Amino acid sequence: GDKNAVSMETSEIKLPDSPAARHKMPLRSKLLFYLVAWLIVLMPFLFWRSTWFGRPLTDRDLGTYLKDDHKPRHIQHALVQIGDLMSKADTRVRQWYPDLVRLATYPVEEVRNTDAWVMGQDASYPDFHRALLTMLDDRSPLVRGNAALALVRFGDPSGRPQIISMLEPMKVSAPTSGVVTAVARSGEAANHGTVLVKLQSGSDVTEVRAPISGRIKAISAQPGASVPAGTDVAVLDPGSDQVWEALRALYVIGTPDDLAHVTRYEGETPEYPQRVAQQAVETERAIRQRASR
Repeated sequence: GDKNAVSMETSEIKLPDSPAARHKMPLRSKLLFYLVAWLIVLMPFLFWRSTWFGRPLTDRDLGTYLKDDHKPRHIQHALVQIGDLMSKADTRVRQWYPDLVRLATYPVEEVRNTDAWVMGQDASYPDFHRALLTMLDDRSPLVRGNAALALVRFGDPSGRPQIISMLEPMKVSAPTSGVVTAVARSGEAANHGTVLVKLQSGSDVTEVRAPISGRIKAISAQPGASVPAGTDVAVLDPGSDQVWEALRALYVIGTPDDLAHVTRYEGETPEYPQRVAQQAVETERAIRQRASR
């Protein structure tokens, strides 16, 4: 070769490490990462599974759930499934009928409310009839309403005054005295349990919650005002489902005295769907036909 040619020593050229190579995750950290990711997916599923009433229960589960005072939602789950079995005329459910009667005075409102609905599925059981009559005096308007609706299936109009009240705006009063610190907005939808007004008395805060689902018609309490116990602080219009169920009940037991409460729902409004107006028309027709006979 040419003596003047530059001689080059051949050697392996080492490229710098890529960021991924420099920061390679240790196995332990990688396993921890996957565990956390798995739990993020699993926990919502477990919560949903524990609160979903559609999961089938065995007969043994039903008997256990009905007596699970530590988890009222277990009792509700069992009641919902029993109601479904009753609608299918499954005679197995009669073994739990005494439990249904017992639960009519259960301390948790949601359990009593579901129980009233379930007992209305079998009008042949006299003990259900008696229990529902006592539930007309329940402290919860939801329970009273469901009991009144269930009694219609027994051919008993005893709950008619309660059914009429389900068509009327509901006044909500302050359970304790205090200074108003926060209020909800008029015109907004309210679910059962929605906070309408907050009251402050010393270090104690009382939340006045919606006893039914519906729409906030008015808030009479003003922030900064001092209100005594028993003062009306809000008015709720009933929700469409409640109105529809009440109209259906009056279709069966309504009298001419109820027509003023029925006909107010015959016109179409943004607050209530078409089925409410249609049911009101059909209920008025049924009442007038009964009166003419």
